[in-house]
Amino acid sequence: MSVVLYGAPSTASLVVHWLLIELEIEHRLQMLDFAAGEQRSPAYLALNPQGRVPTLVIGEQVLTESAAIAMHLADLYPDAGFAPAAGTPARGDYYRWVCFGVYTLMPAYRAWFYPDEPAGPAHTEVVRERARVQIEAAWHQVAAHLAVHGPYLLGRVPSTADFLLTMLMRWSRAMPRPSDSWPELAAFARRMKDRPAFQTACRREGIEDWL
Repeated sequence: MSVVLYGAPSTASLVVHWLLIELEIEHRLQMLDFAAGEQRSPAYLALNPQGRVPTLVIGEQVLTESAAIAMHLADLYPDAGFAPAAGTPARGDYYRWVCFGVYTLMPAYRAWFYPDEPAGPAHTEVVRERARVQIEAAWHQVAAHLAVHGPYLLGRVPSTADFLLTMLMRWSRAMPRPSDSWPELAAFARRMKDRPAFQTACRREGIEDWL
């Protein structure tokens, strides 16, 4: 069965790319040129009407939304141990942290990077400042959790939630207070970034910062 990942460097497709390598899933990587508007081409919009990445095509199935794809991959390959068993307390914690990334961090990052979207060009500074406060508060919460329950979000072993949160940590690298300025998060990020699959994904995407 063919597997094709449509992505772009430094976007939400990184976590899916990383997991495909971690799980040793044979795939083809199709990087879109955002500057040329390839994400808005009719052919791509037929796959993903939102015109965003990632899109993962597994055989005839088309999957979108980075966190959903990441969780699905973890369930397809349970022997990797990246998702706790369904119905267990650990599974509930796993959902919690994945949703924390999706519902708390991702919208705040969207406001930081595209501040004109929610309130128009005249209010971009206010929007960015509020987003910055939200993002820093979120990372403070994660750091406090890791200090007590680490070294990973669910304890002793990494899960898909850790891969997602690592990608989101990287997005703050140029912000006034990057996520790895918290010692607990810096140590966490170092463990995750030292994984060979992360290094391979970054090399394939031409990412040279935050390694």
